[in-house]
Amino acid sequence: MSNQEVGSGRTNTVFIVGFVIVGLIVVGGFSYVVTQNQIMSMQQSIEQMKKEVVPGQQGAAPKTQGSEVKFVLATAIGGNGFKWVGKEGAIAGKDNPDLTVNKGDKATIQIANEDGVEHQFEIVGLGVKSESVIQKGNTKSVTFTADKAGTYQYICNIPGHKEAGMLGKLTVQGEEEDMGHQVALPQVTKPTVTLDAPKVVTVPDIARLASNVPAPITRKAPATVNILLETREVIAKIAGESTYTYWTYNGTVPGPMIRVREGDTVVLTVKNLGSQPHSIDLHAVNGPGGGAVLTQTQPGSSTTFRFKALNPGVYLYHCASPHIPSHIANGMYGLILVEPEEGLPKVDREFYVVQGEFYAAGARGQLGHHPFAMEKAWDERPEFVVFNGRVGALTDNTMKARVGETVRVYFGNAGPNLISSFHIIGEIFDRVYPEGGLGKSAAPDVNAETIAVPAGSGTIVEFKIEVPGNLILVDHSIFRAIDKGAVGIIAVEGAEAPDIFQKGG
Repeated sequence: MSNQEVGSGRTNTVFIVGFVIVGLIVVGGFSYVVTQNQIMSMQQSIEQMKKEVVPGQQGAAPKTQGSEVKFVLATAIGGNGFKWVGKEGAIAGKDNPDLTVNKGDKATIQIANEDGVEHQFEIVGLGVKSESVIQKGNTKSVTFTADKAGTYQYICNIPGHKEAGMLGKLTVQGEEEDMGHQVALPQVTKPTVTLDAPKVVTVPDIARLASNVPAPITRKAPATVNILLETREVIAKIAGESTYTYWTYNGTVPGPMIRVREGDTVVLTVKNLGSQPHSIDLHAVNGPGGGAVLTQTQPGSSTTFRFKALNPGVYLYHCASPHIPSHIANGMYGLILVEPEEGLPKVDREFYVVQGEFYAAGARGQLGHHPFAMEKAWDERPEFVVFNGRVGALTDNTMKARVGETVRVYFGNAGPNLISSFHIIGEIFDRVYPEGGLGKSAAPDVNAETIAVPAGSGTIVEFKIEVPGNLILVDHSIFRAIDKGAVGIIAVEGAEAPDIFQKGG
């Protein structure tokens, strides 16, 4: 039996979570079915959010203005992922019930955590927000005076929870109801956002070193390989002194690189140390959801599944718990390499680089703690496009090589939206394995300059270094490199080669 240690100061196991397209998941006593119809339902719910909210009749307000009104909403798992459920009075038992108050009423919203997942209640446009309610059985309340007539959305503002189903409508009846208080999403133009001060970091650096690559496999027979991945939600610097709340495997972006051999049996455990459900979808898996149907893991729990590595190549893995795009956009991804049974040709250096987009609420260069901005993600407008988790990850921690050495780069594009134009300024790829395919029948491209890597895919490039200096890795959709952060450096030392490269005629 072979083991890989990854995380908690070890290199031993890798914890991963997956993406459910069709399957039955039974987690924590509830059945969770994700079908193509539900995916369509998710899309329809997003479209609904882009429309004005129409008044409803649930939870009708008292007729007298200035009354005290109370609503109790419980958190629950169901439908497309999450929902609010009314607990008392006219809204009891109703999913995402319509709430109605009169202008001038003193309203209290009590949130009861009944699913064990972190949630935070917010009424968009009224400045009403509860404290986070984290543990099952806990409650939090928020009280406010309804001083603006109109119709508003109430949501869970944890990234992805609104899109997974936690949104409803609050109507404040009274004069001025048609005076512009209808809920709509922000316009495409960049908003002015006030950020909180940078938060205290919980990890010293979010970036996984590009040189942190498992050793090549030398055994000649398949084995059982145990992988442990721990899902952690951490605060780290994303650009300069500005901070961001990342969702991760093993506390870094990307998560650990997993390396197995064609024919190996992989036993993978996901241990959830965070406050949200997490899972893993490995694109190297032949089976429903890439493992996601078996690894939907609640906070404080672990799940395990096994698969046989049948197809050699390099593949992306990512979290596939609702709301799936949010989990990927917040950093939950990495690469798994399935070496062909004959192994890979020996090289002098191997590097691990994954591109990702971060949809931060503030502007580039704006100091503060940047929340995740769903509207930017919908519009595919990332504030940062980076290698290995943050701006400067591979320029502060440059890769090292020497003249005459051969280099192999395992490159992935986690997206979640953009296609990468992967290029190394100052080098030509001697061999490229398009979309990461390996094996006896794989025929690499040769003498390539720029490689298109779709979101959710990977590639392998190899080259020999002829001259010293800095080789610069970029996304050659070049604004992303120069202005948004998708840049890295391989610092090459060694003797000059004037017959290949020199100044002058």
